[in-house]
Amino acid sequence: MKNVIKSYSDCTFHREIGRLIQRYSENRLDIRDIVEHALTWTNIKKILDLGCGYGWFEETLKGTFDLVYGIDYHGENEAAFVKIAGRVAQEVVFKGMYLPHTIPLPPDSFDLIVSAYSLYFFPEVIPEAKRLLHPGGTLVVITHSEKMLEEGEKYFEFKNLKEVIRRFSAENGEGILKRHFKEVTSIDYYNSLVFTRGASDDLARYIDFKREFIAKDIDPELVRRAMLDELRVKGVVRFNKNDRIFIVKK
Repeated sequence: MKNVIKSYSDCTFHREIGRLIQRYSENRLDIRDIVEHALTWTNIKKILDLGCGYGWFEETLKGTFDLVYGIDYHGENEAAFVKIAGRVAQEVVFKGMYLPHTIPLPPDSFDLIVSAYSLYFFPEVIPEAKRLLHPGGTLVVITHSEKMLEEGEKYFEFKNLKEVIRRFSAENGEGILKRHFKEVTSIDYYNSLVFTRGASDDLARYIDFKREFIAKDIDPELVRRAMLDELRVKGVVRFNKNDRIFIVKK
């Protein structure tokens, strides 16, 4: 699992891929804007971000918060996270930690806990998130569909990739959360990434970003070549990018 997680250690590349995904998305609405409009922010003063990375979720936050606390395995993300979260928070804390693990903070510490595209790495942390969430607080989870990269499956079998995503996916996330919380709602975010002729370099970079996921099943270079060949022959390559937002109340 740590080999897969290391995909997120290069924050510059990670941010570049985030912009690339926005550029090639059919759904032009930023999923973070959907989260923003789905929540009532009045009483949200302290935020915990599990698997915070470089601060992707915090990039679009508005308002002022007392505390934004990020936990991530990669210390390389600290400087970027502190800078981004510092725009909206009076206090920013970054803690380098491999999850799941007991988080050394008192119960009921946060009004909002977020895990964006990361909970499938550590779903065992959910009880700890519940402990840290203030009564009446909110847990937001953004996650992938199990059909992520399904278009490549006509060439390759991504068995291990699916095993990672199925640890917490759009399809099974509600059932997992309801083991710990009573009030769970969800919002579907339908999307595809569409690469057309002239976008071969960006397609190659997107596949390179998924390298550690793919490498558990197949040589990523073979996947890269197959997808670039399909783009050259057909003129278009599409990837399923359907995601789901879970909103949970304690």
